[in-house]
Amino acid sequence: MTATAPAAQAAVRKSPPGAARGPRRRTGRLRRIGLPYLLLLPALLLELLVHLVPMVIGIVMSFKELTQFYIRDWSTAPWAGLDNYALSVDFDAPVGNALLHSFLVTIAFTLLSVGLCWLIGTAAAVYMQDTFRGRGLLRALFLVPYALPVYAAVITWVFMFQHDNGLVNHVLHDQLGITDKPSFWLIGDNSFVALLTVSVWKGWPFAFLIVMAGLQNIPRELYEAAALDGAGMIQQIRRITLPSLRPVNQVLVLVLFLWTFNDFNTPYVLFGRSAPEAADLISVHIYQASFVTWNFGAGSAMSVLLLLFLLVVTGVYLALTSRGRRTAS
Repeated sequence: MTATAPAAQAAVRKSPPGAARGPRRRTGRLRRIGLPYLLLLPALLLELLVHLVPMVIGIVMSFKELTQFYIRDWSTAPWAGLDNYALSVDFDAPVGNALLHSFLVTIAFTLLSVGLCWLIGTAAAVYMQDTFRGRGLLRALFLVPYALPVYAAVITWVFMFQHDNGLVNHVLHDQLGITDKPSFWLIGDNSFVALLTVSVWKGWPFAFLIVMAGLQNIPRELYEAAALDGAGMIQQIRRITLPSLRPVNQVLVLVLFLWTFNDFNTPYVLFGRSAPEAADLISVHIYQASFVTWNFGAGSAMSVLLLLFLLVVTGVYLALTSRGRRTAS
């Protein structure tokens, strides 16, 4: 007994001081790690309620023959299987042919709008890098279209595009004499030009803001060294500005593409519930298929097809851009 007691006491003395506090430290570490996820839990639950739950319900509705006769209780609508999808992709039938036309119009509109927004925004951002009097005021004015509410801005354009007393016809026909007679901008083929004009006017300040922020990270010494080597402005933009802005432009183009392709507010406020054939974007077309013809099953199937298309395009774009970054590095 006398021999073992000092040995046990020595073993206790030799144990590290923090050994007894090890589990307590581990519990505190787990608590610190889990606290951010606990704080994010309300936002995640709200995201599930606002986005994911309606998306799942829309996917279920796309497999049902849901018409105005089952609005009171849509769960009792008969099961249609893939009939709604077959109707949407049957391009020989009127429904599929109209959807294909709307899809092609949306593709053309998105490519033109994104390209012009990026071009105008980049040119304005590069121009704003030079110091001159009134630069701050001009920057603020450039951001006005982006800061205005969508409905207020588009309604203003509706008045400007009026046939008889609109500002556009007054300038083009009465003042400049470019057109032979006042044009109809909200109907016919000119509706595509009107929609594209409003979309570019509303979207290019966002590109300007993002590119201008990206230009702040480019060292001025690169431009000074290039100028000493005899490089002009065009060569500096090609060799310094655009390569340095590649990561920013990759994200910017993707965001502009998704926003423009899904844009519903602009054509709806500009043309109303029935858009002209030349400006029949797919977002308004799906709205008409769902809430005008009361065929919610077919409209849900079109929405799911649109979602799949955007997922594929986004995945391919991210794969190509990531491969380009690895090749460049």
